[in-house]
Amino acid sequence: MTTMLASDLPLPRIGRGKVRDIYSVGDDRVLLLTTDRISAFDIVMGETIPMKGAVLTQISAWWFNQLDVVVPHHMITADADAIVGEVPELKAHRDALVGRAMLCKRTKVFPIECVIRGYLSGSAWKEYAASGTLAGEKLPSGLLESGKLEPAIFSPATKAESGHDENITITRMREIVGDDVARQLESMTRAVYARGEKISREHGIIIADTKFEFGRDADGRLILIDEVMTPDSSRFWAADIYQAGRPQPSFDKQPLRDYLDGERRAGRWNGEAPPPPLPADVVDATSKRYLEAYRRVTGHDLKL
Repeated sequence: MTTMLASDLPLPRIGRGKVRDIYSVGDDRVLLLTTDRISAFDIVMGETIPMKGAVLTQISAWWFNQLDVVVPHHMITADADAIVGEVPELKAHRDALVGRAMLCKRTKVFPIECVIRGYLSGSAWKEYAASGTLAGEKLPSGLLESGKLEPAIFSPATKAESGHDENITITRMREIVGDDVARQLESMTRAVYARGEKISREHGIIIADTKFEFGRDADGRLILIDEVMTPDSSRFWAADIYQAGRPQPSFDKQPLRDYLDGERRAGRWNGEAPPPPLPADVVDATSKRYLEAYRRVTGHDLKL
């Protein structure tokens, strides 16, 4: 499978994120095309990570199929031949779609990242360790790094076009989207996370935290959109080596972060764009980490 830094399809492109290119398909559908771009510390690398786009798309598709009984969602199909059948003008571009494209319902997206934390880690742990709070709200004393949060904490954030999303209070979220929508988004987030956490546990994976996005479809329904419980949107830990009180190894882009941290400590990189070139072994290790995440979560190897 050829790696992809950027896409060029014969459709109106309506968005380009750090990883995904978004195309309009008529008035009621969009095509999400997940490239092999990768970012770290809010900077997009110059190299691509083989199979990354396929992992993110196909693990999301797998989860959408598991979540049909919990919430409605935007996925129509993530099969390249089915997409070409629905959008014939993409026939000559089928190879570019394989594994990495998803045809979806168009929605009006809520400007909220619905973050849910089942364990205290990452930026949440840093804030808690410094001030005993999360998004400015007090948490119980005595919590451990990577410790389980019971119940899980719903911790919304505002969506950022670039840079870090900003954690906000639920009160602020209500001001942005209204009380009724805020209640629905939290309820749907908790329902999706509960099912995802149960399924992943059966496969030996802890989903420590994750984030979801929601939109309103043409029928007025709130539905789950974007990527779902992928290595880019979630923190995956191996259940068999989990131990509270310390950081946990993650199935994500950790080899990349470790390399960049080393370059920064050595004074060879100042932490700003442009990033340093990535050695082949870092690219390979990162690709393998994504493929292993897919295998561990779904229970089978990725086959396209």
